[in-house]
Amino acid sequence: MKQIEGPYTGLFEVAHAAGEHALIVFAVSLTLAMVVVLSAWQLVQRYGLPRENGGLPPKVLLVVNLTVSFAIIVGAAALFAAIADEIGAGETLGRLDQAFADGIASAVPIGVIRAFALVTHLGDAWVLAAWCVLGAAILIARRRFALAIGFTLAIVGNGLLNSIIKHIFERVRPVHDQSIATATGWSFPSGHSSGSFVTYGIIAYVLVRVVPDGWRLPVIVAATLIAVTTASSRVFLRVHFASDVLAGFALGTIWLVACILSIELARRYWSRPGPAASSRHQS
Repeated sequence: MKQIEGPYTGLFEVAHAAGEHALIVFAVSLTLAMVVVLSAWQLVQRYGLPRENGGLPPKVLLVVNLTVSFAIIVGAAALFAAIADEIGAGETLGRLDQAFADGIASAVPIGVIRAFALVTHLGDAWVLAAWCVLGAAILIARRRFALAIGFTLAIVGNGLLNSIIKHIFERVRPVHDQSIATATGWSFPSGHSSGSFVTYGIIAYVLVRVVPDGWRLPVIVAATLIAVTTASSRVFLRVHFASDVLAGFALGTIWLVACILSIELARRYWSRPGPAASSRHQS
């Protein structure tokens, strides 16, 4: 590690040491992500879904869902903005990113890097596009047209949004081993991170709506595992800085929550019987 003088020298040394033990950092991050997602799922089951017997009144439930969704979007947007403000090469966060990447390069075994080089393809654009086409086709075949539109817009919209933001910030990628992984374009935010989060998240959302209760938890766990591991692979391969990946998750959170909220609102509105249907039902 290059010696860095200044008031944050100790912080850079910690970042470098964390990079040297990146597998432990990955394990901790994955565990925390699982805890957060599973806790959120428990709260959704308890407070966010309508119940036949008891529970919150529909209007109160709607207000709760809107409030929580808005809070998540605002929090993720604030995180993204905070990262974006500090990614310059001369900024402290940018230097911490480099120290962490240097630690990975100096200590993580090449076998681990090659394993992540395989996992990272789960977030490739063509793989996510294939999931989008396959998922939309299945939903259309099942005559779930509105859900198919929402599913497609979630995945395609995230890709467009990420591309636009990349061209706004134009952050250069870290130096990495081209023989193991190649990546073109700008670095911030990570498209693999936001794309995996949104794509596997929206797949999990659709599956949770159609699979038996016993399969819902495994679906959520699998989606979380794939998204976090795919995003982390970008840091191990050093085609992205750690802050690129974190920003990608923040951006993906904003878009995924907004899409799911829109789908739910549209579903509840369209599922209501119109006046004619109501009169026929009454007669």
